[in-house]
Amino acid sequence: QSTPLSSVTCHLSPAKRVSPVVTTPACMFAVGVFSNLVAIVVLCVSRKEKKETTFYTLVCGLAVTDLLGTCLTSPIVIDTYLAGFKWRGGQPLCDYFAFMLLFFGLAGMSILCAMAVERYLAINHPYLYGRHVRPATGRWALLAVYALNVLLCALPSMGVGRCVRQHPDTWCYIDWKKHDGPQKAFAFTYAVLSAALVLVTVCCNACVCAALVAMRRRASATRAAEGAARHGPRRNSPGGPGRFAVPAALAFGGSGVRQRRFALGCRLSGVEVQMMCLLVAMTAVFVVCSVPLVVRIFVNQLSSNSPQDEKSSQKLDLQAIRMASFNPILDPWVYILCRRKLLGRCVHLCRRLLCKM
Repeated sequence: QSTPLSSVTCHLSPAKRVSPVVTTPACMFAVGVFSNLVAIVVLCVSRKEKKETTFYTLVCGLAVTDLLGTCLTSPIVIDTYLAGFKWRGGQPLCDYFAFMLLFFGLAGMSILCAMAVERYLAINHPYLYGRHVRPATGRWALLAVYALNVLLCALPSMGVGRCVRQHPDTWCYIDWKKHDGPQKAFAFTYAVLSAALVLVTVCCNACVCAALVAMRRRASATRAAEGAARHGPRRNSPGGPGRFAVPAALAFGGSGVRQRRFALGCRLSGVEVQMMCLLVAMTAVFVVCSVPLVVRIFVNQLSSNSPQDEKSSQKLDLQAIRMASFNPILDPWVYILCRRKLLGRCVHLCRRLLCKM
């Protein structure tokens, strides 16, 4: 619900109103564009075998989505601040801005969920993954995400729901204060779908982490059994009296060839661990930054604020959208910092510092 312009700006002179506040969105815009461009370059110069995987196709898609979301929304906010909180585009620009926020917010969640499902299938169901998932699968998944989200997020512009300016008249979003028919239906649909994507993402990540831990334990047990069979004491063996040899097949509970394959499958790939670290870090950033906005949709629909509570509610709404705007800024640094070489250097540096202490 929009706030009258006079109630927000009447006590500020134009000079005081423009200069300090426009710095924040301008800096966020510059950092967001720079960060996502660097991340895209980093992903493009990755090794060929990495770039051809479905997971990294989705990562690149998310980076491009974040970049487009920043470029297509932030300039409008900056212009509104420069105009002294005056929305100069009318209702058409408001509908456009709300669509962009809805689309890029939900598209980011959907791509992250697709990444989590991809990792779940690759780690927990490798046979199914190997038969049905190809490098082109990632591109088709991105197209499906974009198409479905465009259809859903365009509903307010077609009459299902309504877009209004939000406090302090620098951004537009769905009319989440109304409790009648189409507005309420669309707000709940969007919030429930967002919450479902979050839940699926977290559950898939938890299952993958549990599977990786189990694989690591099996690999450790396998290596310990190999070491015991190879270097343990031998009794009553042909090599000499009083020595005993444990056959590898018995030590591992099966034939030597089958057990070697099992041991090889249990060893964790460094690339898989890196992918999982990247996904967990991105999910953590996403939950911290984006979930508050979803919560605010539910709260605004389920509660009816009194005039006294409206001001505090508007502040919470503004904080939620500001937190969501940090997500495309932080995501690219997760891509960059989770690179395997950089992680190794950081670990090495930390060890050196700890040794000096």
